[in-house]
Amino acid sequence: MKAPHDNAAVDPVDGGNGLPDEGLAPRGVHPDRYATPEGQDPPDDYADRSLFEDVEALFIDGKTYLGAEIAFQKSRAAYAAQCTKRGVAYGVIGAVVAFLALIGLTVGLILGLSPLITAWGATAVVVGLWLIVALIAFRAAAKNFGALGEAFSDDAGETE
Repeated sequence: MKAPHDNAAVDPVDGGNGLPDEGLAPRGVHPDRYATPEGQDPPDDYADRSLFEDVEALFIDGKTYLGAEIAFQKSRAAYAAQCTKRGVAYGVIGAVVAFLALIGLTVGLILGLSPLITAWGATAVVVGLWLIVALIAFRAAAKNFGALGEAFSDDAGETE
């Protein structure tokens, strides 16, 4: 009797795993379809095939799979490019419309403030407010770009 840890001797009936041998049956195909009764030769399609033919068939299947995968990735990239183009176009349209709305807001603020302060004063107040907003936005952008630069610097993560 062989020891359970003896891997050198494999029982041909169960393939060494304790389960009935399924032979050459592909996944999803009942193993009895390929089973041959004891004492009979395997089907003719197995008897006439050589290892070279099996390797050649495997190579052809691999080429087919590779071609299908490349075609899939090309169509996926084309779809992503099309979505990106549309997204950028809609983003530009939205930015232009928002810019026009800000121009309208600016003109409206100047006209609305003109009776309270002079026209020049209203212009100065509105432009000053927009410059403060721009300054805040530029400082936030500089802070983020500075953090990005620090992340990619040679000293990143080193403490002194």
